[in-house]
Amino acid sequence: MSTLQKRTFTVPTRSQVSANNQAIFDNLQKGIGFVPNLYAYYAKNETALDDYLTLQNRKSTLRAKEREVINLVTSQINDCRYCQSAHTALGKMNGFTDEQIVEIRKGSASFDSKLDALVKFAASAVENRGRATEESKEAFFAAGYDEANMIDVVMVIGDKITSNYLHNLTGFEIDFPLAQLL
Repeated sequence: MSTLQKRTFTVPTRSQVSANNQAIFDNLQKGIGFVPNLYAYYAKNETALDDYLTLQNRKSTLRAKEREVINLVTSQINDCRYCQSAHTALGKMNGFTDEQIVEIRKGSASFDSKLDALVKFAASAVENRGRATEESKEAFFAAGYDEANMIDVVMVIGDKITSNYLHNLTGFEIDFPLAQLL
């Protein structure tokens, strides 16, 4: 009987990726001061990093703070420590307190009724693989969101599931301050 060894996944350096991806690394370095390991890992594929950044940076009907709510909820449900940590840092940059971030990750936002409806809708959509409860959908619309917003919620969930799954499959090093375990 053979025993399988756990595969180790490594994050490529700038010199290990294509010229196109090196240019993206340079832009990330200039723009945010470093190349997050998640982005670097996407660069193992010729087109994935550019494709992912295009998706992540698309125009949206949702404010940055609302997108962070969805990112935090989705990453919590999918148990992705990398994305929990990255979006805790980004959530703080978007004005959330540590306590609010923990509350969002736990599935509510008592400090803001509209965000609370968004948290519950996003969580229901992720947990039920797109079949959000009627209650969460109606609360989402009653809070002032519309169908264009709903489409953007699904786009952000899809973006985050992609990252969650990639990190959960590989387990490469987390290069953000570790988010609190819940």
